Amino acid sequence: MSGSRKAIWAVVGAVVVVSLAALSTPAQAEMAPEYAFRDRTGTAVRFSAFQGKVVVVNLWAMWCAPCKAEMPTLQALAKAYEANEDLVVLPINVDATPEAAAEARRFLDDHAPLPFYSDIRFQLPFEFPGKGAMPQTIILDRQGRIRATMAGEADWSSPQARALIDAVLAEGGAPPPA
Repeated sequence: MSGSRKAIWAVVGAVVVVSLAALSTPAQAEMAPEYAFRDRTGTAVRFSAFQGKVVVVNLWAMWCAPCKAEMPTLQALAKAYEANEDLVVLPINVDATPEAAAEARRFLDDHAPLPFYSDIRFQLPFEFPGKGAMPQTIILDRQGRIRATMAGEADWSSPQARALIDAVLAEGGAPPPA
């Protein structure tokens, strides 16, 4: 087992014990699905567009109270790493109507200024190992492989979450934020 893989497992162990109890890492990293979702302008986007970056994918909905509760911590994570171009925080709203997606866009603008992406077909949560769990957060490595998944609310601004992100970033040599 490589040094970086050992470091990830050590961090995952610490994270599970401390605060992200539902975090899991696949024994064999699988690729993120090549599923199209939409950006704020309605343009189709695929995970392959973020190749070369570590991506924190968060699937959320307005009807999901834990989803909304964790948004400020995702925004804090994005802010902590804003100078690091190797990390992308990608919240994808899965509300099933254009009206609900518009409400979600306003919610992000008001409470957690993050980029807005949507999947109004509500299919993406079932394409990942969490199989529909909400919220669901997936960490993709630079090659687009699923490195960790989290079902349920988490504090993404915690030291444990940052340690996990730093471990995945370190695999490609990018320094953690100052």
